[in-house]
Amino acid sequence: MVDKIKQEWFSNTRADVLAGIVVALALIPEAIAFSIIAGVILSAVLFVAKISKIKLYQKVEGSNLLVNVEGPLFFASVESFVNAFDFTADAKSVVINFSNAKVWDDSAVDAIDKVVMKYHEYRTNVTIKGLDSTSKRLVDKLAVYHRSNAKPSAH
Repeated sequence: MVDKIKQEWFSNTRADVLAGIVVALALIPEAIAFSIIAGVILSAVLFVAKISKIKLYQKVEGSNLLVNVEGPLFFASVESFVNAFDFTADAKSVVINFSNAKVWDDSAVDAIDKVVMKYHEYRTNVTIKGLDSTSKRLVDKLAVYHRSNAKPSAH
């Protein structure tokens, strides 16, 4: 636990130092516009990197796989979401619980489509549960996994 805290502190400190350097450029009159633009871009990139951590906790109960998702699912976290699943496992059914997660955009819905359809290729039943009302509305509107002859797309 202490190592994790040190690692996060060191990572945050490096980002803060980098942001400080960019802000310091504003002291040079010729670099004010550059430092403002660079600061906005840097802040956005650092923010996305900071919040793109998604966690999946998997538990096997008999022939069922229970997956609890935690964190925001959006364009920056979809790759780690999809890669966390082992589609070749011998589960007869998979329950993916989004009670502690939020689906933010269409790339997240596409990632859910990919996971569900890949499990369907292995003849595994998948249940999605625990979506909040906003996430459910987005998934219901954009998801294709429940349609016949569905193929994942880049919505």
